[in-house]
Amino acid sequence: MASLHAPEFFAELSLPFTDSTVVGNTYYATPTPGTPLRLRIEFTRTIYADTYGGLRLTVLHADRGEIDAVALSFADHGTFRRRDEAHGTPANTKGYGTFDTYHRPGQPPWEGAVTNGLRDAIEQYTAVWFPGAWTTAAPRRTAHQTPAPLTTHRGGRSR
Repeated sequence: MASLHAPEFFAELSLPFTDSTVVGNTYYATPTPGTPLRLRIEFTRTIYADTYGGLRLTVLHADRGEIDAVALSFADHGTFRRRDEAHGTPANTKGYGTFDTYHRPGQPPWEGAVTNGLRDAIEQYTAVWFPGAWTTAAPRRTAHQTPAPLTTHRGGRSR
């Protein structure tokens, strides 16, 4: 499995879920502690080898499995618009609004991503399934910054 620098990508999104972790290239969270619903976010592949075009958000029930899912494309949310315009990448081509596993040494494959549109879409989607989970939202970022790697957080329950 190619390294997509997933912990850094999900940290870039600044999701507010404290009970979360990244396993491989997939983000898992319990946005609302004490409920059986979980959130999984993974990169979606395109028809091209080693090329990714967005994120798939899945709401999972601890006993019943997948409840709902939605695909968010990078192109629809402007994630790579600035990069693609700067490089003259035309729409509807392999490289437009996507990233692949080939990248400059020392840089993540998603270099140049602007995640505000994705983050807003994730917030809108998760607000339906996890009401109140965004009340203590993390600060937004406007362009790629190399964040500290995401670590596993385990929030304690209060009674």
